[in-house]
Amino acid sequence: MTLSLDLLLGFALFALVTSITPGPNNTMLLASGVNFGFNRTIPHMLGITCGFFFLVLAVGLGLGAVFQTYPLLYTLLRYVGAAYLLYLAWKIAHSGPVSENQAGEHTPISYWGAAAFQWVNPKAWIMAIGAISTYTPLQGYFFNVVVIASVFALINLPSVSLWVICGSLLRNLLRDRRWLRLFNWGMALLLVASLYPLLLESIR
Repeated sequence: MTLSLDLLLGFALFALVTSITPGPNNTMLLASGVNFGFNRTIPHMLGITCGFFFLVLAVGLGLGAVFQTYPLLYTLLRYVGAAYLLYLAWKIAHSGPVSENQAGEHTPISYWGAAAFQWVNPKAWIMAIGAISTYTPLQGYFFNVVVIASVFALINLPSVSLWVICGSLLRNLLRDRRWLRLFNWGMALLLVASLYPLLLESIR
């Protein structure tokens, strides 16, 4: 049995809400839009969408079950992701003014870097597991997993691009070095704040 229209519409709403709401990816895209503009951030956007597409496929084809069997692997992945997120936050906080970025001193996240980040992004894992466990019928399972991953990618790309557009529109307002530095530090702190649930769980 393939996905029914009602189930597909429900999943499309789930994909839209999870893709367009704040998270590590969208925070970094907003900052990249401000610092580098829309065109130079396109590889970053494509890397997010493609990396997440393959993550959903992998979860649907059994990677999630591997983590249930070996929870230590999942814990290790989460902490690697947290460390990488802190590194990205540091890079955003120390991004230079727009003129410096255009001169090439700083560069946006590459396609491959963005794609790889999805595999250690806590929100991406929650989205992927939620999509597979909630919206994927067992009959015709493999076909349904491919449909879920494809629809998610089609919705994800325009959703994340809105954050880059917003960042690009802010470029003129943030040409002043002081305001740009304040904005970058604010985005970096938001990224660090996204690690609060992991920190709280570790303390407990």
